[in-house]
Amino acid sequence: MRKKKHMHFAQFLMHSPTYHSLAMWRHPRTAVNYDWARPELYQHIAQVCERGKFDMVFFADISFISDTYTGTLDPAIRYATQAPNHDPTPLLSWIGAVTSKIGLGGTFSISHQHPFYVARLWATLDHLTRGRAAWNVVTSINHNESANYGEELLAHDLRYERAEEFMEVCVKLWNSWEADAVVMDRERGIFADPTKVHRIEHDGRFFKSRGPLNVTRSPQNGPAIIQAGASAKGREFAARYAEAIFAVQPFAEGAAEYYADVKGRMEDLGRNPDHCKILFGIQPIIGRTEQEAREKQEFHNSLVPVEAGLTILSGHLDYDFSRLALDDVMEYSPDFSIQGLSKMYGKMAGRKLTLREVAQLHGQSVSLPQIVGTPEQVAAQLEAYCEKAGGDGFMLSSIYTPGAIEEFVDLVIPILQQRGLFRHDYAGTTQRDHLHQEAGSRPEHDAAFRSA
Repeated sequence: MRKKKHMHFAQFLMHSPTYHSLAMWRHPRTAVNYDWARPELYQHIAQVCERGKFDMVFFADISFISDTYTGTLDPAIRYATQAPNHDPTPLLSWIGAVTSKIGLGGTFSISHQHPFYVARLWATLDHLTRGRAAWNVVTSINHNESANYGEELLAHDLRYERAEEFMEVCVKLWNSWEADAVVMDRERGIFADPTKVHRIEHDGRFFKSRGPLNVTRSPQNGPAIIQAGASAKGREFAARYAEAIFAVQPFAEGAAEYYADVKGRMEDLGRNPDHCKILFGIQPIIGRTEQEAREKQEFHNSLVPVEAGLTILSGHLDYDFSRLALDDVMEYSPDFSIQGLSKMYGKMAGRKLTLREVAQLHGQSVSLPQIVGTPEQVAAQLEAYCEKAGGDGFMLSSIYTPGAIEEFVDLVIPILQQRGLFRHDYAGTTQRDHLHQEAGSRPEHDAAFRSA
């Protein structure tokens, strides 16, 4: 009998009043004593996820407030559409101090940074967390973010060409200290062997860096790398560097295509496909009965104002949807991203939708499928999705906090463990240990990833 494949779980977070659900901040289960800015909240969430043996808690990040909808900041501020959004990177150290096993992931855009600073930052975080750091490598995708840095938004392909060199420099810098460079020989008075610390002398199209890094080789030799590439260029970048990929695919059929494509690209690059876990985003809604779960779903979804959905939809596609009539069917658009989104939501609903309906759906979960039912039904739906899509696991996004994460950990995780679908304990202590415990070897041995 074939051994069942273990799922992997990451908890999606933002240092913000809302994540994928724009109802989160006003939900009654959230509103009691809720202070989204305080670090203790995220320490608690991480401890709950560690109790559930999750691979990681993961923070998304953006460094702008969108003015795309109506051309003003007002709607984004009024509805807290992922705004405000505090920098999550310092939170990783706070969380690391009260946990010992769970991975700690964060988004950090490379579009307006130099590789030396970023390589130094993430090597330091990897030291502070004893090898539990994971960096989600992204480029800016919105004109507002570039404007905050006084720069123009680069063309899509050029952003990825720059990103490739950015990662090349980071890898060189992480490798600039050999594994045994620090000797700490007190008797001879030698802290480190100078012959094992090297300049990198990088002189490329986008960056120059002399090196070496002034941070010693960290437990993972730099953080684990996360990505969320969706375009052809993004998938190629993810296949080359990522050890975990977060993907949004509302249907198992689309997820299966994405999974096969990225894993195939990894094989073409000489990487072991098991060295990158593809986690599909979901929004679980759990009830003691199916009816209770459906009522929770309906109530949550009713809390999303249509204008809030229009605001986040405009921000994500960088297109002002106030130009279109709310009750017009979203049928055709010269903008392929808008056309694709309307088709996706139409397929979810089984019919063509108006802009009002699409905005409502986007504000509820940002196209993450809502997995609704009793703990047993939710577990069964996750198993069926993985079997059909071939995925490695899921990125969970909550409808309220605290509370929703505890429900999943206490009610669904034990069922998955009983079915042989999830670990009973961690097999190691680092982020890579959790992601690759069944892969047979560690990803830094991949030819395309990083050389010693």
